[in-house]
Amino acid sequence: MPLRMQADGLPISAIGIVAAAYGLGFSSGCFLAPLFIRHVGYIRAFASLAAIVAVLVLAMTQAHSTLAWALLRGASGMTFACIFTVTDGWISARANSSQRGRILSIYMMCTKIALMLSPLGIAFGNIRMDGLFMAVSAVLSLSLVPIAATSTAEPPAPRTVRIRVRALFSVVPSAVIGAFAVGLINGPVIAITPVFGVSIGLSQDKAAALLFALQAGSLLMQWPLGWLSDHSDRRIVIAGLAGATCLVSIGILLASMYEAQTLLLFAFAAWGGTALCIYSVCVAHACDIVEPDQIVSTVGTLLFSWATGVTIGPLLGAMAMDMIGPDGLFVYSAIVSIILMIFVLLRIRRRRRDPVKGGFADIAPSSSAAVSLTPRAEAAHAAASPGAGGSPSGQSETPATVKPITSP
Repeated sequence: MPLRMQADGLPISAIGIVAAAYGLGFSSGCFLAPLFIRHVGYIRAFASLAAIVAVLVLAMTQAHSTLAWALLRGASGMTFACIFTVTDGWISARANSSQRGRILSIYMMCTKIALMLSPLGIAFGNIRMDGLFMAVSAVLSLSLVPIAATSTAEPPAPRTVRIRVRALFSVVPSAVIGAFAVGLINGPVIAITPVFGVSIGLSQDKAAALLFALQAGSLLMQWPLGWLSDHSDRRIVIAGLAGATCLVSIGILLASMYEAQTLLLFAFAAWGGTALCIYSVCVAHACDIVEPDQIVSTVGTLLFSWATGVTIGPLLGAMAMDMIGPDGLFVYSAIVSIILMIFVLLRIRRRRRDPVKGGFADIAPSSSAAVSLTPRAEAAHAAASPGAGGSPSGQSETPATVKPITSP
């Protein structure tokens, strides 16, 4: 999209406005998603949203002004926020606490692979023509097939549909602040990294390679960190990743100072393996604490916190670069990361949480008979202690069991 807008003669300021429109639309979509899912269910929500965004992508082929691009990009941001809420909520609702970190890691790995491969697709079409947009629209339409044809039961519709940042903060403050901080640093670093690379003397292709290194590092670390978070207090993992992000940010500053290009590439991969992996651990941590029917609202709230950070972060990162120079971007990253680490460590000191326990969830095909969504280990625990389910107050680590539902 930026290349297409540039080819149409739009200035850089217009491209920035369109990027801000996406963040604004995404934030708005976080409020709408839980209500929409409650009204129509996961499958119908995903199907209708994928169809809408496919049409929006096709409409972008006819956009020739800043206003048109901003409106379409804002609408797509709103739609994608709903799609991500559907996906994150479905996965988190069906995964058992002891496996949630690893399952979310697999999901994030698929995302990282897409982010690494998609820019290469530009070579298969002319940016001034409509073929690339048509290809994206086709892929979005094909994403309907596995969802509409699934034989497994969708999770029950969420009971809580509001975005409640303050309420969720009172239960899992580390997850809310973590998601916000991730947006604060990931947004500007991903958006400004090519500019940073060129500013320190790299060629355009080498500056673009820094983005590839970010996503490659994140891809490699998603699964190990998911496994680690499943066997420990997830807040320790969040704090450790934040501290590592601070150290790697300092390493990037040193590598750029000494013009060590190979070391810089590895440093960016390490940064991606730390900073870009924090969000999924925050989601897993929050979903461990809240009740199952509050997971969609929880995921939407965390997405909103992240989107707020992404909206503010690029402004702060650019301001740091204006004040300090190119190195200001990673000075800013180090400061935000160390603040997050200190906050989470204080929370760990104030309240101890045991590692999550449990087994695989039973995922049965949908049929005319009732489908049980209750994990085996948690069902046995609930039978022995009916009041042991999770609560919004966060007093129990074990999520409440979900009553069987009958598929239509």
